[in-house]
Amino acid sequence: MATAIFGAGCFWGVEAFFERFEGITNTRVGYTGGHVENPTYEQVKTGTTGHAEAIRIEYDPEIITYGGLVNIFFEAHDPTTKNRQGVDVGHQYRSAIFYQNEAEKAVAEEKDPTVDK
Repeated sequence: MATAIFGAGCFWGVEAFFERFEGITNTRVGYTGGHVENPTYEQVKTGTTGHAEAIRIEYDPEIITYGGLVNIFFEAHDPTTKNRQGVDVGHQYRSAIFYQNEAEKAVAEEKDPTVDK
């Protein structure tokens, strides 16, 4: 199994979106990318912790690739709406790919529709 971490708005909706796809074996929601250890929702929603609502996805790379997950990530939300997804507004709802190595970074950058190529 492998893991991927994405921030794409409210984590509950993003989790439900990803869980529909074959090869995803487990998901877990939480906060990442900030500077406060183990923040609460009350802390994160102030926008001062630096965290994003995120989903950690466990997947079988023999069934779905990291690139396939990045494609789903861009289908799950609108990455051009800064700090907002639908009615959810705030820094914690930003679009973010938390890559874990240079190979994942390269895949994410290659697929990112918001980056001029």
